[in-house]
Formats: sequence, structure tokens, C-alpha cells
Amino acid sequence: MSAQEPIFEAQGLKKVYHTGEVDVVALHGVDLQFRAGELVVLLGASGSGKSTLLNILGGLDIPTEGRLRYKGWDLGGAGERVLTQFRRNCVGFVFQFYNLIPSLTARENVALITEISRDPMKPEEALAMVNLQHRMDHFPSQLSGGEQQRVAIARAIAKKPEVLLCDEPTGALDVGTGITVLEAVERINQQLGTLVIVITHNADMAGMADRVLHLKDGQIIREHTNDQRVPAKMLRW
Repeated sequence: MSAQEPIFEAQGLKKVYHTGEVDVVALHGVDLQFRAGELVVLLGASGSGKSTLLNILGGLDIPTEGRLRYKGWDLGGAGERVLTQFRRNCVGFVFQFYNLIPSLTARENVALITEISRDPMKPEEALAMVNLQHRMDHFPSQLSGGEQQRVAIARAIAKKPEVLLCDEPTGALDVGTGITVLEAVERINQQLGTLVIVITHNADMAGMADRVLHLKDGQIIREHTNDQRVPAKMLRW
């Protein structure tokens, strides 16, 4: 784990959703730190608060209470202008479903991001990072699920974000294909030094992380550090 100062710090994060007369507490007093270059797995069952936490870290949502800072930015109390700038320049997102535009090739899907970024990779470079240089001019319908997810990863990293947030990136894939996707995530973490945060319910993925945070009922109930990371290609579930 890096000895650098944390780039993310959260204290007392709470998120309450108001549904009619019922308040649903999705996060309850979460404290955490993340450092540059880490690969962290957030592990928990459905409803444990993982996605809510990821959305807040990515500037897609704001906490009801608590403090969240990213490299000096106060994200917890930020307005939409600051959050938009943060999302555009600092964070890449990978979701369970690929959200590619069917009428565009892999290269063109990635170029959608590079055209609005301040210092992006070339689309070809980003696709090479996920070993898809030979499939750049194929449309999503011509790609397997794992290849589509790797295009989504290439799109997320093309703007050279400091943080890559992955929400169940292998959830729609079989084991072999999922491992190929995790290898791409691992390569980005190691070669670019990107802070990678992966949320999953799959405990077998914990071995590839520097640290694992276990969530339950909106709280971090346990944290452990791996002395040595297991290469993604060695994972099985």
C-alpha cells in the first residue's frame, strides 16, 4: 500500500433516502481513506450500501451528512458545477452493463469521451490497454460480452482519470470472461497507477486487492489488507 497521503477521505458519511413516510438509511457513519495507486475491493451483499457509497465517491450523489474530500475538494457539500468538473476530469466509471452505443464502433465509443476530455489518450491507445486493438472497428453487436465490457473500461480510462470506479464489472459475465475483464482492470491499476475501487458481492475477488472493505447494513464492519495480491488470472469462483 502506498505511503502517500490519502487522496480520498470520508468521515461520518450518512445517506438517507426519503420514500413517502419512510426513511431508508443506506449509509450509516462511514469513515474511510483511499490512496493513489491502490486497488480496493468493497465487498458486501445486495443492500449493504456498496453502490450508494460508490455513487457518492464518484460525485453522482451527495451524502445526507458527513465529510468527503478529494485532494482538497470538499465533495460532500459541493454544488453541481464542482461535481460535474470532478466527474469529467477525475473519475472513470465501469458498470455491470456496458452502455455502449450500438451504432458506433469500439473506437468511436471510446472517442466520445476523448473528444470532451482535456488531456486524453488516443482511443486506439485506450483499447490497446485492454487488449482490443484488433477489434477497434467492430460494432458492439459483433463483440462478446467480455469484449464489450473491456470497451467500456477503455472508454472510462481514456480520459486518464486518477480514480476508476467499478460497480460489479463481472456481474453479467461467466467466470472465464470475468477474469479477462479483471485482468484489464488490474493492468490499468499497475501500469497507470490509477486508484481502482471495485464493488462486488463475490468474495473470491477479494484476493486481487491491496485492501478489502466489508460492508453490511450501510457500515464498514471489517477491513483487511492482503500481504500479497493474487493475480486476477489465478482467481476462480
